[in-house]
Amino acid sequence: MIRFDGVTFRYFEDADPVLCDVNVEIPAGELALLLGATGSGKTTFLRAINGLVPHFTGGHLTGSVSVNGRSTRENHPRELADLVGFVPQDPVSGFVTDLVEDELAYSMECLGIEPPVMRRRVEEILDLLSLSDLRGHPIHTLSGGQQQRVAIGSVLTAAPEVLVLDEPTSALDPGAAEEVLAALHRLVHDLGITVVLAEHRLERVMQYCDSILLLEKGVITAGLPSELMQTSPIAPPVIHLGRLAGWDPLPINIRDARRAAPPLRALLAHHSPGLHVVPTQQVKVTQVKNVHSSYGNISVLKGIDLDLEAGEITALMGRNGAGKSTLLRTLVGLKDPAKGSVHINGVDPRSLPARELLHFVGFVPQEPHDLFEALSVATECKASDSDAGCAPGTTRALLALMAPDVNDNTHPRDLSEGQQMLLALCLIVAAKPPLLLLDEPTRGLDYPTKKKLGEVLRGLATGGHSILLATHDVELVAELATRVVIMGDGEIVANGPTQAVVTDSPMFAPQVSKILAPQRWTTVEQIAQALNQEPA
Repeated sequence: MIRFDGVTFRYFEDADPVLCDVNVEIPAGELALLLGATGSGKTTFLRAINGLVPHFTGGHLTGSVSVNGRSTRENHPRELADLVGFVPQDPVSGFVTDLVEDELAYSMECLGIEPPVMRRRVEEILDLLSLSDLRGHPIHTLSGGQQQRVAIGSVLTAAPEVLVLDEPTSALDPGAAEEVLAALHRLVHDLGITVVLAEHRLERVMQYCDSILLLEKGVITAGLPSELMQTSPIAPPVIHLGRLAGWDPLPINIRDARRAAPPLRALLAHHSPGLHVVPTQQVKVTQVKNVHSSYGNISVLKGIDLDLEAGEITALMGRNGAGKSTLLRTLVGLKDPAKGSVHINGVDPRSLPARELLHFVGFVPQEPHDLFEALSVATECKASDSDAGCAPGTTRALLALMAPDVNDNTHPRDLSEGQQMLLALCLIVAAKPPLLLLDEPTRGLDYPTKKKLGEVLRGLATGGHSILLATHDVELVAELATRVVIMGDGEIVANGPTQAVVTDSPMFAPQVSKILAPQRWTTVEQIAQALNQEPA
């Protein structure tokens, strides 16, 4: 179905190749998972499948790419639209219409599909992706996760033979991600659609994939999950736990791991998981009292009371549309509460000019490129140092720690989504605000980069900063957060120590908790420390 023959691609003639002599074939009716580090070229590989590379991006491509016998060199993306559906990392960039139902129908209108067929397909996709209640809603009012599902649905209505997705679950809560992945699984097994997806949150996807394409330094290694996970440097917690415990065969999913786990549970029965260190002297940085907020007639926040302490890393969790992003925007003064008050170190953020606000609260949004103004990374970092009033080179040094491969001369918007997030974080952190807000900070980040991010955030917390991150990344929360706040329908429904909250939640529990329940372990590192071993 999809064939790469000796494909080498570089964006500039004298640049290192992003893809290097790639030879791979993906059969029809298979779900293939593309793995690779942040910025390794996964998006480039995916875009080559429908001809966006090189017809849209430019660059130098040798070799050939074909889909169902059609060459992407000889056919432009518009000529492959009936064959290949593509969902990018940023769903907003692909929307054409204003309403959900219109967006689902748009691709079919472009292909000249008859109205009765269009109506039937729209209804099917609304049901398939649980979008029926949103059919008449304006797209700009949806949460990030809801927009992602609309983007997937708008491609599926054209009935393509191949579906290509770039980080399809990055903005979805665990429940919504399961719905989307289960829908993709049905498309593969029931309709024979070929699906190729890149995803960093392997703990969500591994159980669904038929094959893995591992991209390292431009070279792709293809194989079965059970084979490649034996040695892959990129792997979910269930794999690292299996390696640590010496399980053979290595389990790929939670069910198989639980079957292998009884001896490990017995070995850990007399050990206690290490807890995240919570500051002994609690100093309130932020006080939120009875905050209400709405968009038009839709109530989003309903009487939020929340204190944030210095030295704490608090995870804000909840399904898409629960009000997490609205709460962050209210804390930074971008959204006025209809009722209630917000104070950071005793000051209402809405009363501060922008230059002063930087030193009270920093906000990294879901779309990090919203913060970029300069034409190069180096210029962006210099401007950040000036705005923050810090020593020259401070922002660039932070970026070198977190993303050492980023070039000074690169335009910030040409970076991968993960690299954009890291740059945006560095721009905000340079001012060292006492309150740091992050909205889905691990979108597009691989496991090693997330680990670096965690080290930076722990260092800030140790230095007395209060960090609130809204995230669907349960593994990040297990590794990093000292406290978890769960929101539901605009209200706080849980607030407590990480271990207590996530291990009691079937939706927000990390893989280790699910495998070793009822014991309250949350990370592989905890188990390695208890057994005095190095994590695998």
